[in-house]
Amino acid sequence: MNIKLREAARVIRSKNSGPYELTFDVIFKDRETFDAVVKSRSFSRELIARIYSVDLKDVKDIVEFTPANALKATIRRMVVSGGLADTDIYGAQQHAPLLDLELEI
Repeated sequence: MNIKLREAARVIRSKNSGPYELTFDVIFKDRETFDAVVKSRSFSRELIARIYSVDLKDVKDIVEFTPANALKATIRRMVVSGGLADTDIYGAQQHAPLLDLELEI
């Protein structure tokens, strides 16, 4: 079964995790969906690397936070926050590729 992330999640957001990293938070609407996604391992380091066109080594981790039905992925920023080529100093606009993501559960 496939689910669209934007339909299954209450919150999808991005933010800086310091000047050199971006964090993506996905907070699911319910425990059942969160558990299904976690069990499927479809939200993975490999998926994040592919979506954001970064090397797998630049995907720091996928963290499960069960009390909030949340997953967190952190990647290395390709441009330091506030650097000359930075177009999003807060990292708050980087979650858009996750909005149309379909996960197999």
